[in-house]
Order: sequence, then C-alpha cells, then structure tokens
Amino acid sequence: MNKIRNRNLRKTLTTLCFLLVVGLPGYGQKLPKKDEILQQLRLANNYFMEKWPDAGKTIITNKERPANIWTRAVYYEGLMALYTIDADKRYHNYATQWGEKHQWAPARDLFTRNADNQCCGQTYIDLYRLDKQAIQIKAIKDNIDAMVNSDQVDDWDWIDAIQMAMPIFVKLGVTYNDPKYFDKMYALYAHTKYKEGGNGLYNPEDKLWWRDKDFVPPYKEPNGEDCYWARGNGWVVAALVRVLDELPKSDAHYQEYLTDLTNMLAALAPLQRKDGFWNVSLHDPTHFGGKEATGTALFTYGMAWAINKGLVDKKVYLPIVTKAWKALSKESLHKNGFLGYVQGTGKEPKDGQPVTYTSKPDFEDYGLGCFLLAGTEVYKLANSL
Repeated sequence: MNKIRNRNLRKTLTTLCFLLVVGLPGYGQKLPKKDEILQQLRLANNYFMEKWPDAGKTIITNKERPANIWTRAVYYEGLMALYTIDADKRYHNYATQWGEKHQWAPARDLFTRNADNQCCGQTYIDLYRLDKQAIQIKAIKDNIDAMVNSDQVDDWDWIDAIQMAMPIFVKLGVTYNDPKYFDKMYALYAHTKYKEGGNGLYNPEDKLWWRDKDFVPPYKEPNGEDCYWARGNGWVVAALVRVLDELPKSDAHYQEYLTDLTNMLAALAPLQRKDGFWNVSLHDPTHFGGKEATGTALFTYGMAWAINKGLVDKKVYLPIVTKAWKALSKESLHKNGFLGYVQGTGKEPKDGQPVTYTSKPDFEDYGLGCFLLAGTEVYKLANSL
C-alpha cells in the first residue's frame, strides 16, 4: 500500500512541477512560420517520393513484402494529410498509383482480419471520397463488412492495431451514413481496452496502454515501472484523433474516446524530455533512453490537433508542441529530407536499437508518415496563431 501511495505521490509532484514550468514566461519558443513548416514537410516527403518513384515496388528487407503493408500505409496517411494543406497533384497521383498497383485491396489477403493488412484502406477511402471511383473502396468495404457481420471482437490484441484499423470503420460509417461500422468499431476497441490480456491493455491509473498481453504486469521495466512503449501509445493517440475528427458527436461512445485522448495527453505531457522528444520507454528513461522521433511525432500530432479543436488548454500544450516540433524539424530532419532518430519496427524499447541521428530503420516509410501527420497539424496551428 505504501509503495502505491509513494508512486502516486511521485506522479502528482511530477505533474505539479510540469505545470509550474510551463507557466513560466519564455518557456519554450514560438512555433516557426507556417511557410517554414511546409518547406520542412516538403523536404522530407520529396526525399521519399524520389527514392520510391514506383509506388508498387515491393519492399525488401529481411524478406520481400508487398508495398501496401502497414508501414507504407502509414506513410500514405501522412501524405493525404499533407495534401489537405498543400494541394500538389503529385501527391494525389502518387497515392492513386499506389492503390492501382495493389488493386485497391488489403495487403496479402482480401478477407484478412489483421489490422496491419487493412491499414491501406484508410487512404483508399480518402481517395474514393475525392474521385468517387467504386473500385477504390469496394475491396476494403467488403473486407470490413465481413468483420461487421461476424461476432468476433478480439482481433485487436495489440494496441498498434487500433491505429491501423479503427479509422477505417469510422470512415466507412461516415461515407455510407451507417452506424453499424461505429458499433463494431467500439466493440473491437472495448475488447482491447477492457478485456485483452486479462483486464484490458489500458491502465486507467496511469492513463497509458501496455502494448500487448506480454507487457501487462507483472512485467516490469528495469526501474520497476510498467512498460509503456512510446510508439505504441502514439498509435492509440493517432487513432483517437482520426476517429474523433470524423465521428458524429451524437455517437454513444464519442465522449469515451474524447476522454481517453485527453487523459492520455495529460499523462504524456509531463513525460516530455527537456530536448522536446519522448523516451521510447515512457516511465523508464534509462531503458534505451534517448531521442526517438516516431512516438514524439504521434504525440505532437495528437496535442496539436487537440489544440486546434479547442479541446485542451493552449497555454499548457502549445509550449510542449513547440518544443516537440523543434526537436523533430531541427534534430531529426536531415538537410536531404532523411529522418533520424526513428526506431525500427518492433514492440518494445529494445527493438531497433541503437536509435541515432544517422541510424536507418528497417523501414523508412512509417516514420515519415508520423512526421507528416504531426507537421500538418502543427502547420494548421501556426496558421491560427
């Protein structure tokens, strides 16, 4: 009991110190001008588009994979976000080429239930909304319809899946004005949150998520704290942003999603490093401690979006976003557009290490997607100040 009480006291003191610091005059710096932010986004994106001119070329690392797997799908989420503030026809054409070369189908299997394989559907739906070509949405709609028409709800047994698939359900529900997609989406989310791994992967005490059942207590980090992987929690933040951005406020679970997002942001705020990044292990800065761009970008995305929507206190979160964007754009972004400090694929702090300014992750695409999502919202924020 004393251990729990001491732990809660530490968290309270950390939060109070954080709030005191962000209230000091001159904390952080001003966001750069929107034109500078846009140039940074273009630089990073052009680097990738020039490196991968063929959107259908398979990805070869330790083995060959189709180019519409989740890593590439996250990049296209970012590209479509960039397109909303920078209407360059090249972006639309590049995304369309990607869809066409994969027959507008999920990765690997037409009727997969795996969220990683479904993630590409987010961009297919966005393009369908622009172009109204039935072929763009048919396969992903058929795929999700098969899930909606089944009783199974335990598919999302790792928290990354929430980002990979959850926004597809809300996009289909909005596109077809059909709440059955919203209902199924919540059933899947609720299983992950409340039941997966025993009592769910969300810890209501810390307002953060264990990545999967392997990290539910009694698993501990070297310092004795729970393992909250930065990018895994970043995926949940991104998913909630993308869902809330479209879900009707009249939906029965809208408020729960909103509460989950704002609680997560409040828990993440005092964990930001002095240099603007977040550690890969959120509660153990000594476990592969260091700068990491993907979790940082996803948290920046969520916080900037929440400021833009008036959901959080700008005075508290603007300095955090400013510090984070400075870290991403000045320390992660290279002069040629390459992104450093991107942790490779995996599920925990040790994976893809060492993560450095010059280290190349096994896949370069998803890190860029996270960067573009964050930068697009930071651009909008700078435009409103």
